[in-house]
Parts: sequence; structure tokens; C-alpha cells
Amino acid sequence: MAQTNIKSPAKETLLTPRFYTTDFEEMSKMDISNNEEDFEAILAEFRTDYNKQHFIRGEEFDQSWNNLDQETRSLFIEFLERSCTAEFSGFLLYKELSRRLQKTNPVLAECFLLMSRDEARHAGFLNKAMSDFNLSLDLGFLTKNRTYTFFAPKFIFYATYLSEKIGYWRYITIYRHLEQYPEHRIYPIFKFFENWCQDENRHGDFFAALLKSSPEFLNSFEAKLWCRFFLLSVFATMYLNDLQRSSFYTSIGLDARQYDIQVIRKTNESASRIFPVALNVDHPLFFKILDDCACQNKILGSIKSDYDNTLIQLITKMRAYSKLAINLVRLYFLKPLNTQATWETVK
Repeated sequence: MAQTNIKSPAKETLLTPRFYTTDFEEMSKMDISNNEEDFEAILAEFRTDYNKQHFIRGEEFDQSWNNLDQETRSLFIEFLERSCTAEFSGFLLYKELSRRLQKTNPVLAECFLLMSRDEARHAGFLNKAMSDFNLSLDLGFLTKNRTYTFFAPKFIFYATYLSEKIGYWRYITIYRHLEQYPEHRIYPIFKFFENWCQDENRHGDFFAALLKSSPEFLNSFEAKLWCRFFLLSVFATMYLNDLQRSSFYTSIGLDARQYDIQVIRKTNESASRIFPVALNVDHPLFFKILDDCACQNKILGSIKSDYDNTLIQLITKMRAYSKLAINLVRLYFLKPLNTQATWETVK
């Protein structure tokens, strides 16, 4: 058996998965009494643990993966690493929230504890997959050495609701595609995505319930602005990341751009059932502007290899960042779609 090496963590950038912390005291004061039935139902689902026996590696993993070409192998390892880091980040946040809320809100504390169980299971499964390529992440090192971003509780709710829901649509879209075209299933982990995405969906429903428990997070003018901001942030981050790694999606028979368009449309539709606004992703400029953002991101990624002169690198970088910022502002101010679901929910 080949030796498993500890992989050096990927360099942190604006587009890499982040580790979060929040105002735990504010969280401990949350009142969920106006939505208690939803939480009891969600907690019952978490306790059932539908995927308890799902993440078990079978003999199909017991083979060599040296048949993958070097580019596909590198991109797939990066996919595993990013996914593992994101799941582990969720585990750390949910575990700490569970610990801090035990005395003040036992229902929320248990929900966070059981979600941390799910995230740990996902992260462990992904890290074990990396060992098939003789690599693994030192999760203890990540815990101590990654930068933690502070988000107020309401921002955690917006961002995590969307990350869980977009995770659902990403996993289920890949699963259904590979179910139809199994010849593109380059590794067995994709067979686990159908049940896996249901964990993401249940977690998203939990954060939707948290938002509905605090109507001020949904029914104010400020809430509309923040919902637009987080929708755009999540969609743009995924789009730039995936188009930068389009070769990976090609290796599993997908067009990265069409895949992202489908995932964005579905996630936007899901969010419209909770958020007071949704983005107008059908606007003729929406994906055109995102495409230009992807072009600027590609320029940023190739600056060092394309330009030897440091001054030219700096000018090129500033120009690309400026165009990116202008494009994101244009996307933010595209007139959003008002939704009625939230108002009916919180009245």
C-alpha cells in the first residue's frame, strides 16, 4: 500500500471555503417559540439519521486510480479538498454552536449537534477518498491555523441557508447526470450524492426555520438588500470557481457553465420560497455579466505566468479587480424579483 501524505492546505483566497465564527451570546438569546413546531419536526428528522449506514465504502473503492490523466487527477483532488474543507468548516461552527446553546436553547443545541454529526461524516468520507490518491488533509491543523471570519448571526443564517441549498442542487444535478451517463462516473463517490444531498436539504430547511423565527431578518427593506447581497455572493463565487475548473466538469461529462446556470436557477427558485426577493437570473444581462467576471478572474489567475514585469502585473491586476467590482455592482443593482412566500410565512 502506498504511503498517504499530508496535503499542504490550499492558499486562502476570496474564493476558497471559509471558516466562520459568530456572536454566540446573541445566538443564545434567540426566541424560536413562534416556530417551534417546525423545529420539532426538523429535529425528529435529524434524530432519525437517515444516512447512518450510507457512508460506507464498498469494494468498488479498492482499486488503483492511476488511470486518470494528470490534469483530471489534480482537479479531482482539488474538488475533494475544497469539499472536505467546506464540510469540516460547517462541522466546527455547528459543534461550537451546539456547545454554547446547551443551557439556553436545548432544541437548537441538539439540532446543531446533529448537523455537526452530518458534516463530520461528510468531511471524513471526503478525506478518506483523498487517501485513495495517497493524500489527506490534516483537519487538526486546519482547525488551528485557518483564519476565522466573524459573521453576525443573521449573516450566518443567510449564507449558510444558501450554501446548504446550493449544495443540494449541486450534488443532485451531478448525481442525476451520472445516473444517466454512468460512463462519466470517474470515481465511486458520486454514487453517494443522492442521499448526501438530502442532508444538505435538511440543513437548509433548519436555517429557513431560523430565519422565519426572526421575521425582522426577512420582512424589512434592509433584509431585502442583504438577501440580494448573499444570493449574488454565493452565485458569483460558485460561477467563478467552477468556470476556472471547467476541465473537471468536462471529465465527468458536464459543461461547467450550463451546470452552474442550472444550479443557480434552482437555488434561486428555492430561496424565493423564503427570501423576500430573488435575483432576476433570466435577465439577458445576468449571465453575460457573470461571464465577464469569469474572464477577469481568469486574467487574475494567469498574471504571473503571462507577465514578467512587476509593474505590468500590478496594473493588470488592478484593472481586472476594477472590472470585477463594477460587474458585481451592476449585477447587484439589476432589478430583483419580489416574492410573496416570505410575507405569507411570517404574518
